[in-house]
Amino acid sequence: MLHESLFSSSKKMEDCLAKKMEITVSEAEKRTGRNAMNIQETYTAYLIETRAVESQSEGQCAPVESLWRRYSEFELLRNYLSVTYPHIVVPPLPEKRADFVWHKLSADNMDPDFVERRRIGLENFLLRVASHPVLCQDKIFYAFLMQEGGWKEMVNETGFQLKADSRLKALNATFRVKNPDKRFTELKHYSDELQSVISHLLRVRARVADRLYGVYKVHGNYGRVFSEWSAIEKEMGDGLQSAGHHMDVYAASIDDILEEEEHYADQLKEYLFYAEALRAVCRKHELMQYDLEMAAQDLTSKKQQCEELATGTVRTFSLKGMTSKLFGQETPEQREAKIKVLEEQIQEGEEQLKSKNLEGRDFVKSAWADIERFKEQKNHDLKEALISYAVMQISMCKKGIQVWTNAKECFSKM
Repeated sequence: MLHESLFSSSKKMEDCLAKKMEITVSEAEKRTGRNAMNIQETYTAYLIETRAVESQSEGQCAPVESLWRRYSEFELLRNYLSVTYPHIVVPPLPEKRADFVWHKLSADNMDPDFVERRRIGLENFLLRVASHPVLCQDKIFYAFLMQEGGWKEMVNETGFQLKADSRLKALNATFRVKNPDKRFTELKHYSDELQSVISHLLRVRARVADRLYGVYKVHGNYGRVFSEWSAIEKEMGDGLQSAGHHMDVYAASIDDILEEEEHYADQLKEYLFYAEALRAVCRKHELMQYDLEMAAQDLTSKKQQCEELATGTVRTFSLKGMTSKLFGQETPEQREAKIKVLEEQIQEGEEQLKSKNLEGRDFVKSAWADIERFKEQKNHDLKEALISYAVMQISMCKKGIQVWTNAKECFSKM
């Protein structure tokens, strides 16, 4: 049975859409139009391009399919996936507005650099979904990639909004569930800690970037001073002028460096948002557990009522019991009718309880399999991101050493 499960999982990986289709978000375009309230607005549209891989492997040039999507459509797709697949850690979208940025970086969601980074993030989101063994097979996701017109209507026809749990219901379950699953409780705690740690890391990075920007830019003062000094020196003038040029180049290089660094920050932000996706799975389990406990409690109550009617004894105080004493007992026929109704409700309740237990076990099995898949992905991605960030810092330091080595040579030739 385990072998069959592993084979099935492997087969799904082979069938992933990402292996059959190239998916890119190739460009972003600023547009102006009217929204549902007929109010003029400016927004960004993203061009999604897809190409079949099979045709290319056969030596043929597959045609490129393309369509435009707004960020709000990506949001609608993700909301649909989150509701439809509650046991899956659904990949997050990139941020709608920039957060955790160093002070010189624009937080405007229309800023070209931010739009470019968001374009990369949206492409990454699509590739994450296309690589997921379950999500990649969803027909609505495929329509999102291939069908420009009528896609929203297709989503709405699924009625996924009606299946969405309210925040109040989720909060109620969190505080009132009596027997929470320890594994999901620990996972929820871990997701909170992960979000806290990455948030702190991003704040530190932004502060370091601010200071680094200042250090680099102040080197421009060296360039200006050396240039002014060179004007009054005959023998030393050329060396001072050359050294000043190296300092100017060094000062100007920080803009590109920190823009490149922002891409590594975006990789960390993805897992900042993944923490919420983990919590969403935990909340869904709490809701299922709460529904199960309420169903069990209701069944116990009905069995007790049935027993009390059958024996004529009341174990617990109830308003109904007091009413019977004040206004007379029920006739045997009335009691038999009530017992019959209760017995039918008990039978139905037992079937519902059995169904909910089975649904809960299936949810836990499926959710935990996807959580293990996510953990493996997370460990690999964060390791690669941190290594790449360290390599970039080393490269940046080497450039600084080279600038001062060049300056030293300029001074030596004076």
